Amino acid sequence: MAKIQRAIISLSDKTGIQELARSLQNFGVEILSTGGTAKVLRESGLKVMDVSEYTGFPEMLDGRVKTLHPKVHGGLLGIRDNPAHVRKMKEHGIQPIDMVVINLYPFEATVAKSSCTLEEAIENIDIGGPAMLRAAAKNYPYVTVIVDPVDYESILKEMKKSGGTVSKETNFRLAKKVYQLTARYDTAIAKYLEKK
Repeated sequence: MAKIQRAIISLSDKTGIQELARSLQNFGVEILSTGGTAKVLRESGLKVMDVSEYTGFPEMLDGRVKTLHPKVHGGLLGIRDNPAHVRKMKEHGIQPIDMVVINLYPFEATVAKSSCTLEEAIENIDIGGPAMLRAAAKNYPYVTVIVDPVDYESILKEMKKSGGTVSKETNFRLAKKVYQLTARYDTAIAKYLEKK
């Protein structure tokens, strides 16, 4: 495995994120982030590049479009040892993104409130998060994807032992958690909408 050099962090539940991000920076990892997460990390004294700065496109449409961009998805999906992929990435200024730390908008918590309207529920359907998670999980031989704060400590321990890398076996275990999460998430949305 190659050394993790670039991570994208975008969280609704920010539990433990300052410690994780600080440790990643100690490994020399560049951090890309969005909105509220970037603000929390900066307030903790961490250096962060906004995804909008990386892509050259602003967050738009009331935050509905932030990470849906070829520089993000190309960076996640590019096969690092495929010369054609590497060539195309260089041609378009796409840098590899080696780690994704994301959890999703709290759809279930939102719709559990008796005051929740259909419009509020719809705005809490995460689009960019699941897209990045699925892209990272699909490319697990090259990308570490973390959806559960429980995994932060073990990943950092592995990186410390290996000089900043995460094994393909660990990445596969983490990728499986992604598809379990996104399946539950989509099921919750489908069940809610079915009642409307």
